[in-house]
Amino acid sequence: MACFLVPTAEAVVTTIATKVIESKERKNLKAEADTESLHVEADKLPFSKKMKWLNNMLWGGSALLAFEHVWHGEVVPFFPFLTAAGDPSSAAEMLHEMATAGVTMAVLVTAVWGCMVAASNYLEKKADEQKKEGAV
Repeated sequence: MACFLVPTAEAVVTTIATKVIESKERKNLKAEADTESLHVEADKLPFSKKMKWLNNMLWGGSALLAFEHVWHGEVVPFFPFLTAAGDPSSAAEMLHEMATAGVTMAVLVTAVWGCMVAASNYLEKKADEQKKEGAV
């Protein structure tokens, strides 16, 4: 009914966090350039880029879930927008679904993203070690 709202809320929060992180990364990069000790590591992705992966996964999944709920008539283009929100007993069922299915989906997507970041960090570290071995 409204399980897509939980990953959507997480997507909003992570989008804001990504913008803040990007801003800080730009400031740090500019500060390093000003001190002329610029040593940008081309093999490493900035964390903001990795956060964008999570944003894309959450926004895409939420959009697909919202479309599915529209398709099944659970979301309508008039107030209260969610058909379950009009009836108190249905609203309780909707909140239960959000607390179970919605939270589970959001946690699962975040866990998959965490595995992607861990794999990326491992590959970056491995590439860095190979570069150091080649330089020796």
